[in-house]
Amino acid sequence: MKKEENDAFSQCHPAVGFFFFVGAIGLGAMILHPLYILASGLFAVTYYCLLRGTRGLKTVALSVPVFLLLTFANPLVNHDGQRVLTYVFGRPYTYEALVYGMAIAGMLIVMLLWAGCYNAVMTSDKFMTLFGGVIPTISLLLLMVLRLVPNMIRKVAQLAGARKCIGRGAADNATKKEKALDSLNVLSALMTWALEGGVITADSMKARGYGTEKRSSFRMQKMKSSDIILLSVMAVLAAAIVRLIAGGGTAADYTPIMRITPVTGEHLAGFAAYCVFLSLPTVLYIKEAVQWRISRSGI
Repeated sequence: MKKEENDAFSQCHPAVGFFFFVGAIGLGAMILHPLYILASGLFAVTYYCLLRGTRGLKTVALSVPVFLLLTFANPLVNHDGQRVLTYVFGRPYTYEALVYGMAIAGMLIVMLLWAGCYNAVMTSDKFMTLFGGVIPTISLLLLMVLRLVPNMIRKVAQLAGARKCIGRGAADNATKKEKALDSLNVLSALMTWALEGGVITADSMKARGYGTEKRSSFRMQKMKSSDIILLSVMAVLAAAIVRLIAGGGTAADYTPIMRITPVTGEHLAGFAAYCVFLSLPTVLYIKEAVQWRISRSGI
């Protein structure tokens, strides 16, 4: 059984998960304050690893070189700042631009991790349950588009492997021309597969009567009292965070002069609300795991 299937947060109503990820990704994209990025990164990494296990740890490890590359590359194109660390190709390499690159890279990695958590929690059937009755055509189109890229990546690997098995693929010592021709052949087969799959999907949908009646969902999910309470708590926390952002409590300027709003006083309460909001899925996951272990120990 997959780890995400044991996740208490994944078992909540789809509206709960959708509201959380809209808040986590949307609010996180508006905040460049280093302390908020650090907090969001901590909760994103924790929840992502809880959902993905060993695969999650590998993904996080692979994101470290990307983070470092973006961090150290930013001062090469952004030369604003007062404290010059060195000169690269005659241009200043500043401390402010380096910290700014660190903040941008951190925010990007964190958003990608939250997006990975979204893909694990908000499955296609949950998305259709949530929006299928309101915007059936658009929701179906979005699902097909989101599935297209990973499906095509898997199909490319299958086609390339099949060609190698029959001796038609490019060898390891092949020339650039031979590798380019092999790639074109794989691309041609991929396009044929995609077009054929589109026709088959359209015929199947027509045979099943798509569009003739109001669609129903095979996974009926009712809003429970716990879902309503969780949504209410998240709404209150999100409102407090939005108010904090509007009041400048998360303001952070890096170039040309670094100005970062201190997290003190009333701003500390807003930061606490942000941490509580992001920690909800992890807390529910750990709570469920602890209850499961206690129940098993009593058997």
